[in-house]
Order: sequence, then C-alpha cells, then structure tokens
Amino acid sequence: MPHSHDHDDGNLLLDTARPKVKPPKRYQVVLLNDDFTPMDFVVEVLVQFFGMDEAKANVVMLAVHHEGKGICGVYSREVAEMKVNQVNRYSRQHQYPLMCQLEVA
Repeated sequence: MPHSHDHDDGNLLLDTARPKVKPPKRYQVVLLNDDFTPMDFVVEVLVQFFGMDEAKANVVMLAVHHEGKGICGVYSREVAEMKVNQVNRYSRQHQYPLMCQLEVA
C-alpha cells in the first residue's frame, strides 16, 4: 500500500504561521526635581550615567528644575532598571534625595 507522500507532487503549500511579536516596550529613565540636590550634581549624574556632554546635561537638568522632571534616555526594561538603581544608589551615597525612576515610553 503506497504511503500518502508517494503521491506528493512537491507543490504542497505550507503556510507558516508567524507569531505576532510586538516590539519590546521601551522605558524612559526620568529624574525628578527636589529642593535639595544641587544642579551641578544633577549634571554630573547625567554625564556619568547617561553619557551626555555638558551642554545636553544642562538642558536636561534645567527641564528637571523647571518642569519637575527630565528624561535621561529611553532603554529596554533591563537597562532602564539598572540605570535607575545606579543613579539612586549614587545619589544616596552622596546624601542627595535625587530620585530617578522609569516610565513606559
């Protein structure tokens, strides 16, 4: 008795199911304003942890100061969480209440 594939003419169409993959969410790392952290410390954090030059760091620092928060960058969740933790730890080590958090971009 012949197997079914013996009669296959090779033109069978297989429709491969493609999973609908959403791009991973992006998270923005945000610094929040407070009344105690000096502006130059905020600039130092932006340069050290976010690779900004002095001019860009000053623009973000002024946004933090005048608007209550400033966006430091947009990253994957893992990178954003790491940066938030680094900045918050660094701020505490220097006895400043500067708060860094992540938000869905």
